[in-house]
Amino acid sequence: MILPELLTKLSATFPNDRMLTDPVDCYAYSYDNSRKIFPPDAVLFPLSAQDVQCAIMLCNQYKTPLIPRGRGTGTAGGSLPEVGGIALTMERMTTIRSIDIANRVVVAEPGVLNQSLQEAVKPYGFFWPPDPSSAYFSSIGGNIATCAGGPHAVKYGTTREHVLGLKAVTGTGTVISTGCYTTKGVVGYDLTRLLIGSEGTLAVITEATLKLTALPDSSSGITAHFRSLVGCAEAIVRIMALAKLPSALEFLDASSLELIRRRQPDLLPADTCAMLMIEVDGTRAEITESIDAIIQACQSSDLIVAIRVDDLAALWKARKALSPLLREIAPKKINEDVVVPVSSLPLFLTSVAQLCRHFQIYNVNFGHAGNGNIHVNLLIDSDNATEVIRASQCLDQIFDLVIELQGTLSGEHGIGSEKRAYISKEIDAHTLTLMRNIKILFDPNDILNPGKLFPTIS
Repeated sequence: MILPELLTKLSATFPNDRMLTDPVDCYAYSYDNSRKIFPPDAVLFPLSAQDVQCAIMLCNQYKTPLIPRGRGTGTAGGSLPEVGGIALTMERMTTIRSIDIANRVVVAEPGVLNQSLQEAVKPYGFFWPPDPSSAYFSSIGGNIATCAGGPHAVKYGTTREHVLGLKAVTGTGTVISTGCYTTKGVVGYDLTRLLIGSEGTLAVITEATLKLTALPDSSSGITAHFRSLVGCAEAIVRIMALAKLPSALEFLDASSLELIRRRQPDLLPADTCAMLMIEVDGTRAEITESIDAIIQACQSSDLIVAIRVDDLAALWKARKALSPLLREIAPKKINEDVVVPVSSLPLFLTSVAQLCRHFQIYNVNFGHAGNGNIHVNLLIDSDNATEVIRASQCLDQIFDLVIELQGTLSGEHGIGSEKRAYISKEIDAHTLTLMRNIKILFDPNDILNPGKLFPTIS
């Protein structure tokens, strides 16, 4: 519980309309898309960096956990108040401070929605490349905290490649500025990249200087249908070996396609067992050349058909419907966003299928194949204790497989609380100790998002 004295001091900065203490009002900030629930004791709505600094300094004084959050769209439990404390929601810091087209820079507060930013810069002929499926609802601050990716990361990269600098408040209440306003800069340590993906454990971001990219002249798409999983995976390897990358390369397995067929029975060939959704962009000449090369790369005895699709909205409609469909048929799903080298995808996908058959777990796989980033979904009945145990064993072996193939346990969702028990599979003890020491340097009293990222020391 929070000491009344702390609430009294916070109320000097946060009036009633910007501080919640009623459990009913606080409940909306007790969960994210991991579907776990941990109610905070209070919720604060800062409007400025000074508000954030005030909250952190007071929480430091009273050793009270402070959990930063954006819009709660994360899937890894990164914004859950697991030990109570105060949820610091950045949702009202929504100002786009400047759009500087000459320098291809936009400066924004952390609560600005990804889609709002895109709409603001589009009239100037630019966009900000990170495009998670939650773009209409997720905030820039949340994207930065988890180093969000999305379908277009195959060509344009993840959030890390598109942030020039940050303003933030550390766990001691110290205001810091990282990075610079220019695309070149090598003065001091790269603290910007350190904060990106740190999930609110080191500092609270209050402003971001973002690098813009010119919108392509045009874009088009391809759907490629395959009779087998292996044939599809091998086509991915050939496509990624081409000189010109697609702007998106999405993979759907047989179980994903079956879900789509339930809603749209006539959308897919009956014998399609795996499918690629591919987007290319550039000039019209470049698009034609890329499409020809990609269709050629898809050619094999397993290819049913590869079709050009100019209606990109229709191309992505089915893909974006998958996650909600999974929630409908399995309210409890284990959703992992592992990454393996693209060349290892055929072995990885066939091995995951074998593991799921062995442990008798229903499995749906889809994702950003161009990065080797596959969303492995284990659909289980959480009331079936035996099935939950089998799923846990299956997941453990899937993670071992990922590491064996020189992959990583998370490509874009982060570690949060959902994966912290597994992080030592990928990061050795000495490196974990160094990371813990960095956490102590930024946040000596461990008030910022305590317990996230790192496994408990036994």
